[in-house]
Amino acid sequence: MNIVIVNWNAGDLLRECMQSIRDATRHNFTLRQVIIVDNASTDGSMDALDKSALPLTTIRNPENVGFGAACNQGAGHSEADYVLFLNPDMRLFEASLDKPIGFMEQENNSRVGICGIQLVDDDKQISKTCARFPTPALFFNKMAGLDKLGPRLFRTHFVTDWDHDEDRTVDHVMGAFYLVRGSLFAQLGGFDERFFVYLEDLDFSYRAHQAGWSSYYLASAKAYHRSGGTSQQVKARRMFYALRSRILYGYKHFDRWQAGGLMAGTLLLEPLIRLLHAASRLSWRAIREVLRAYFLLYADAPRIFWTAHKT
Repeated sequence: MNIVIVNWNAGDLLRECMQSIRDATRHNFTLRQVIIVDNASTDGSMDALDKSALPLTTIRNPENVGFGAACNQGAGHSEADYVLFLNPDMRLFEASLDKPIGFMEQENNSRVGICGIQLVDDDKQISKTCARFPTPALFFNKMAGLDKLGPRLFRTHFVTDWDHDEDRTVDHVMGAFYLVRGSLFAQLGGFDERFFVYLEDLDFSYRAHQAGWSSYYLASAKAYHRSGGTSQQVKARRMFYALRSRILYGYKHFDRWQAGGLMAGTLLLEPLIRLLHAASRLSWRAIREVLRAYFLLYADAPRIFWTAHKT
């Protein structure tokens, strides 16, 4: 197995993640490489890594090339049976690697292409990390804020109506711990690099599903995930990239009228909903973040439309 970690100013979180990899048991597999791809960090997080404890390879990009592209760099031409894409804000427990690999190795699971595990937060509460494949209606419920008004009636693609306390086949598992068969990753050509960050994993899961593979959530294996992670540093830009990726996903997987409607709603309806929500909380900081995110989105809209129609 190879482990790929994309780093961007993760600070001490990266070192803690690496320590947890070293401490995790490896009875069911051989760890061939841990590849850290650094997207032009400026915090020195790459400078104090213990290169003797793990079979470590580092790749330093002079600029931030995006998450999906960096994952593809790390996976490269890997011949490992499995590739684990692991966020630097993750901390593994003792059996976090052995259990999912053991599950994937079982003969009756040979068509499971992707596996995720149960993630817990600082309070040891289970994070709800699985998702449905989106439809235009599910995206609209999120866009219009209907999920906040009536979450039981207006679902989004996030699976929040299940406690995540049992093993089951799902549409998608969160990319913070994303274990993929090496053969599947090669078959699909890796992540679609048009998604700079966000939804590149969901797009991959959907393409895997179309190719006859399934994704599985293994609640019996656990790891710690810090909510928000390094993206907390840039909330407005994070919102911009999430909205941008949603538009790209729509143009890739929906028909052109649905995709056009999704883009129009994202550009015209959603900013008003977000601003009203921020104003109701009297949060000037949230208002500024919404305005900043949409300024970036409007400025990038022509390029998004062009990127969406690239073959």
